[in-house]
Amino acid sequence: MAHLGTRRGRALVLPVGLALTASLGFLPAGAASASPAEGVPAAVTSDGPNLSYVVNTEGGHHTAKAKKAIAAAGGTVVASYDAIGVIVAHSRNPAFAQTVRAVRGVQSAGATRTAPLTPVATTETGEASEPLSAAAARASAAAADAGQDPLEPMQWSLPAIKADKAHAISLGSGKVTVAVIDTGVDDTHPDLAPNFDRAASANCVTGRPDTTEGSWRPAPGESDHGTHVAGTIAAAKNGVGVTGVAPGVKVSGIKVSNPDGFFYTEAVVCAFMWAAERGVEVTNNSYYVDPWLYNCKNDPDQGALVEALQRATRYSERKGAVHVASAGNSSHDLASDAITDSTSPNDTTPADRVVDPGECPDIPAMLPGVVTVSSTGAKDLKASYSNYGLGVVDIAAPGGDRTEYQRPQAPAENGRILSTTVNGGYNYKAGTSMAAPHAAGVAALIKSKHPRATPAVVKALMAAQADDRECANPYDINGDGTVDAVCEGGKRHNGFYGAGLIDALDAVRW
Repeated sequence: MAHLGTRRGRALVLPVGLALTASLGFLPAGAASASPAEGVPAAVTSDGPNLSYVVNTEGGHHTAKAKKAIAAAGGTVVASYDAIGVIVAHSRNPAFAQTVRAVRGVQSAGATRTAPLTPVATTETGEASEPLSAAAARASAAAADAGQDPLEPMQWSLPAIKADKAHAISLGSGKVTVAVIDTGVDDTHPDLAPNFDRAASANCVTGRPDTTEGSWRPAPGESDHGTHVAGTIAAAKNGVGVTGVAPGVKVSGIKVSNPDGFFYTEAVVCAFMWAAERGVEVTNNSYYVDPWLYNCKNDPDQGALVEALQRATRYSERKGAVHVASAGNSSHDLASDAITDSTSPNDTTPADRVVDPGECPDIPAMLPGVVTVSSTGAKDLKASYSNYGLGVVDIAAPGGDRTEYQRPQAPAENGRILSTTVNGGYNYKAGTSMAAPHAAGVAALIKSKHPRATPAVVKALMAAQADDRECANPYDINGDGTVDAVCEGGKRHNGFYGAGLIDALDAVRW
C-alpha cells in the first residue's frame, strides 16, 4: 500500500497528482469467571503513554467481570460491545494488556496503536488528487446523451461494468443503504444530499458512536476520500455532476479516520456495530486498519485486533450486512507465504519484517466473509498497483490506473475514477479504494432486486454474475520487458480477478 504522509485510504499515490487513496446483547458464557481482580496487582503504574486497547472476553457475565479487572489494572472503559464481548479501554499502565490477559474470561487484549492517544502533528491536508478541469467538464456536458448526467461521459467505469445499461432497468431501491466506513462523507454535496441516510451515519473515531449533526463529515483540511467513495456508489442521477453505480440507493457515512488520517481498530469495530444495529445492507471498506499493514495472529496485540474485528464483521453479517473491502495497493500477492512489510507500525517507527498473509492478514480485507476486491484499469487489466492472490481476491472492479498504462476510450480523457469531492466539487482518484465502491454499488443493486436475500446469497450472485476475465500472462503493465506479477488460476477464477469483473446489468436482470 502506498502512503502520502500518514494518510490511510486505499487510493494510490501515482505520478501526476494521483490520489492516495486507498449494550447490544450477549454471547454464550464461557467457563466460570475469576474474582474481578484476578491477576491484577494491588498497585498499578500510570506513568506510561495513554494508549487505547481492545479487550475480548468470553461474553456474558465475563464481560462485566472484565470491566472490573480493567479498572483494577488502571484502565477506563470507553465503550463496551456486549453482543460480541469486545471492550474498548484506555490506560497509561504499560503492563495493562499483559495484566488483563491473565484474567479468567478474557480471551485476548491488545493495544490498538503504538502512538499515544494525543494526536501526532502533521502537515498533510488530504490526499493528492487531480481536479476535473473546467474544459473537461464543458466537453463532457456537451457529449452527454439524453438521460445522462453532465459528467457521466467521463465515467468510463460505468459502461465497463454495464452500469449505464443497468440504469435503464433500475437505479436501485431507496430502501437499501450502503455505509461508507471511511474518512467521513460530505453529505452537503449536491450529488450526495438526495440519497444521504442521516439515521445510519455517525462518527466512530473514539470507539463509540457520535451522532451529532454533521459529525460524519470530514473536517476542513481532512481527506475527501470517503466523499469520493460515496459518489461512486450512489451519486444521484439528478442532472448534476456524476452518476453512481446505484444512484437510487441510500448512502451513509461512518467516520473512522482520526484527524491524522489513521483508521484504528476501536473506530472500525464501532462502525461495523453501528451499521449492524441500523440495518445497513452493505458496507464499503476502502482502507486497512492501522498501524499494521498485516496483523499477525501470534502477536498478543495484533492477534487481539484481528479477533475484535472478526467478531464485529461476523456479527454485522448475521444482522444482514454484506461487507466489501479493497484488496490494497502494494502489488502484493496475498496468496504467497512471504511478504516484506516495510511500513508497520505506521504511527511510530516502521521496521522491515517478513510475514505470511495466511497468518498475518490484511484487515478487514482478508477477514472471513468479507468480499475482497482487486482493481482494474480502463483496458480491463489488473491495475499496476493492485494486490492480487488466488483464493484471496473474490472479484474485480474498476479502480483506475495511470492513463499511459490503460487509456480509456473517448470521450473519457483520464484513466482514473471521477467522483465527488468536498465543497461540491469533483476530482479523479485511483486505487483499490475506488474499485471497492463499484462492487459495493453492485451489491446494493442485487439487494434492491432481491430484498430478502441473505448476505451469503448476495455474495454468491455477485460471483455468479461476474464477467469472466482470463489471466493476463505475461503481465508487463508498463511494457518495460519485466514481468510485474504472475496470475494463477483459470478463466473462471484466478488471482487477478477472482470470479471476474462485476456486472451491474446482470445485478438488475437476474
